[in-house]
Amino acid sequence: MHPSPESVRSTARSDAAQGVAHRATYGSSSQHAAGAGPISTKLPFARRGGGGKGHSSCVGHTLRLQAFTPSGLALFIISPPAVTSRQSRPTPLQLSSSSPRYRLATTRFLRRPLDRRAGTLPSPSARSSMAAASSATSVHDFTVKDASGKDVDLSIYKGKVLLIVNVASQCGLTNSNYTELSQLYEKYKDQGFEILAFPCNQFGGQEPGSNEEIVQFACTRFKAEYPIFDKVDVNGNNAAPLYKYLKSNKGGLFGDSIKWNFSKFLVDKEGRVVDRYAPTTSPLSIEKDIKKLLGSS
Repeated sequence: MHPSPESVRSTARSDAAQGVAHRATYGSSSQHAAGAGPISTKLPFARRGGGGKGHSSCVGHTLRLQAFTPSGLALFIISPPAVTSRQSRPTPLQLSSSSPRYRLATTRFLRRPLDRRAGTLPSPSARSSMAAASSATSVHDFTVKDASGKDVDLSIYKGKVLLIVNVASQCGLTNSNYTELSQLYEKYKDQGFEILAFPCNQFGGQEPGSNEEIVQFACTRFKAEYPIFDKVDVNGNNAAPLYKYLKSNKGGLFGDSIKWNFSKFLVDKEGRVVDRYAPTTSPLSIEKDIKKLLGSS
């Protein structure tokens, strides 16, 4: 004689609570279909691995009759709570706070520096450069490094018109820009005109060489006599403070970021940014603007 459904339910609950195999003798599937009804109950908890450190909360899981074997064994499974369509997986807050793995992950996260957690905050040096750029009132307030690593105070260029350019040695614009820059400099250097060239490798990796190689390339191939400074970043958190200042004073057509090699900024004698030119703007095409700032006809 087989036990009643109520007895099976009681046995299943007891087995689930003790973490043992869930089974019961309940007769044939035909007997079950004849009116016994499905066996399904919510479990208050279940243990994995006999408890102890492996304890895992299973509140809300469902004990459900799965199938009958030919010998009359009823097989049960434990189903986890259904996940709604709005949420495909449990959030951390839904995990058991008693889980060692959860506590360890939370501790590791909270111990990380804030900038590493967010992944977007600039480094201390970048924040310092941003502060310098925001407090500056002219280009003359900045100090940069030359190709040999020595500091250059840009206040030495007070009273001169400046054309500041981010250069590259392996760009499709290299030949035309370097050639015309040398022509402009030769023509107006005695009238108070200076070109400040800043190598940058952020665009297509087209300035990979050392400072020494860059200077040698420009001076040997294009007879560049104007100063070539240390390689810099012109975009991003690590952009040179000078370039952060230039961009904040003259944004581009599609935002402040420098778009490519040979972007140009024209600066007047007081160190104010007067105009900005796209990489494709040839140096000779802005000659009239240079002459206007120099006060020459």
